[in-house]
Amino acid sequence: MRWLHLAGRLLCLALSTSGFARAQQASPQDPSASDAPAGEPLRIPTVEVEEKPLAPEPPDSAARRDPSGALTVIRVEEFGAAARDTAELLTTAPGVTVQDLGGYGQSKSVVVRGASANGTLVLLDGIPLNGAGGIADLSRVPVALAERFVVLRGGAGARYGSGGLGGAINIITRRPGAKARLAGELTYGSWDTATGWLSAEGPLAGGEALLLVHGGTSGGRFPYLFDPSPTLPGDALLERRRINNDARGAGGLLRLRHALGGGFSADVLGELSFDERGLAGTAQNPSEDARQSGARGSASVRVSGTLPGGVRTDARAYYRRDGLALSGGPWSQTSPQVQQVGGVEWEGQVLLGGWHSVSAQVGVGGESVTAAVTSEASNGEPSWLRASVMAMDEVLLWDGQLTVAPSVRVERAGPYTLLSPKVGATVLLPSGFELRANAGRSHRAPSFLELYVRQGTLLPNPDLRPESALYADAAVVHRSEVSLVSVGGFASLYEDLISYEAYPPGAARPYNFANARVMGLEAEGEWHPHPWLSGALSYTLTVSSDLQRDSRFYLRELPYRPRHKLAARVLGGPKWLTGRVELVGQSAHALSRDGAMSLPGRAFVHAGVSSTWGSRPELTVSCEVKNLFDARAEDFVGYPLPSRGVYLSVAGNFGPGDAP
Repeated sequence: MRWLHLAGRLLCLALSTSGFARAQQASPQDPSASDAPAGEPLRIPTVEVEEKPLAPEPPDSAARRDPSGALTVIRVEEFGAAARDTAELLTTAPGVTVQDLGGYGQSKSVVVRGASANGTLVLLDGIPLNGAGGIADLSRVPVALAERFVVLRGGAGARYGSGGLGGAINIITRRPGAKARLAGELTYGSWDTATGWLSAEGPLAGGEALLLVHGGTSGGRFPYLFDPSPTLPGDALLERRRINNDARGAGGLLRLRHALGGGFSADVLGELSFDERGLAGTAQNPSEDARQSGARGSASVRVSGTLPGGVRTDARAYYRRDGLALSGGPWSQTSPQVQQVGGVEWEGQVLLGGWHSVSAQVGVGGESVTAAVTSEASNGEPSWLRASVMAMDEVLLWDGQLTVAPSVRVERAGPYTLLSPKVGATVLLPSGFELRANAGRSHRAPSFLELYVRQGTLLPNPDLRPESALYADAAVVHRSEVSLVSVGGFASLYEDLISYEAYPPGAARPYNFANARVMGLEAEGEWHPHPWLSGALSYTLTVSSDLQRDSRFYLRELPYRPRHKLAARVLGGPKWLTGRVELVGQSAHALSRDGAMSLPGRAFVHAGVSSTWGSRPELTVSCEVKNLFDARAEDFVGYPLPSRGVYLSVAGNFGPGDAP
């Protein structure tokens, strides 16, 4: 990789936020510390507010990364066979909306708090997954890889760097265990959709190891309703089937952990994936021959431990190579596009006097992209050097009743110097109440595609400025032995937003066109009165306003941001017969900035039942019905979503009864 520029530091101060963690059966001081026993009945993720730690957190814990942030932790294990893909799980979190191109293996990106999809950072155990265009495709991250998802809502620049305008999502992969265990799952369902994974873990050469392989395929030929004359309201709709909507993929994950002595340990991760799919297009503009294939390889090495004097330290190096090839249709490429990302980071944390914790992080890395057509401004293949410095101070006052956590990051991303301040506060109130708040600033440097790479009729613009966000949020949390409720509000001012505009004679070019305002409400709750009964609910109200001083757009809602989003789940029964019902819905959203086109709202009901027998081995059989009432709907810019689908799964767990 060729790195072009030198990078700098980042300074951050803000007023911290509503933290809310969906952390099943986890210790309040370490949301990553424990897994539910294998024989427990399936439950909706238990929601717990993360306690303010008085001891150093594990390197990947949400509390260490952002102790006052608006956090949701989603554990995959608790969803059982209902977890069909990564995007489906993430949409249960408040403030998160998925843009879905429809069907297994088709592109799915995520929007957090009204920011664009390229304004949300997505990481795999800390390795950035955002592509050369700034967007992370969640369909390329099988849910089989994940142990849990950590969702940070609100600007993430202070803790994660450039790109976190609306938030950040860290996908924590499965951990190796100390006991030998073999596990796997096979699923088959509608439209010849078949998925499966197999994992083996246990002791190896004085350490612990996990190897997981996964694969899946789908024909994707689900029925949808087609409007032959969309400009004539009331005409009859025709039922058609999706074509060129097939997808397949396979890959593997390797994780190794080893104690190094002296209180230090090493963690090695390697991940490979290969995928290929048809690009079916929208309902009104289908494509019969456009194809996409991709291959990704990621690796990281991390060493963590405690130095003399109680300094908790964590050093890691990471690398990702991502290749993407297009053929057929209007997007055909003469050669594949290859993105490479790598870097090294060091982070230290020390606890002073039991009430004062100071953290610092230094990172240096780079990014490059090979592409068929680039502008002269890129000087060949675009490449950047990145560097950053972060500092955070967490102070407990009045016997821990008040926590204040200012943080600061200075970052150099290619030619851009970015400053992201944040400050957070948490107040413990009587009767189980808690108040949390955040404020700060984040940035997104323009992507390589926006700056340097020509994509068909989409031209680059090397004169773009970074996008930025000023944000604030606050929430009240109440918890009891059987329930937890969080209600809060947020506001963000997005500045210098980048959008593609017409560039005569027949192309489009990105410009920093305007500012936008997004405000809203997030509510989340969970109730678990009995081991065999639980429920969860999240609701998001998002009110967006275009602030460009143009009468066609001014104060209109931004496209692709539904005002209302609801997710609810009820689950009950013993492990030998567990039933679940889920409702996921959102309101209509605009398709264009002038509001002339829109997509109607939708609501999907999913239901399932599973039965688990034994403990050594343990066998689970499940049946899931997605879109139970066969609602027909579209997403994003008019991509049909799957109709009713039925899936049967068989999962086995062979090994000691207790999870590692």
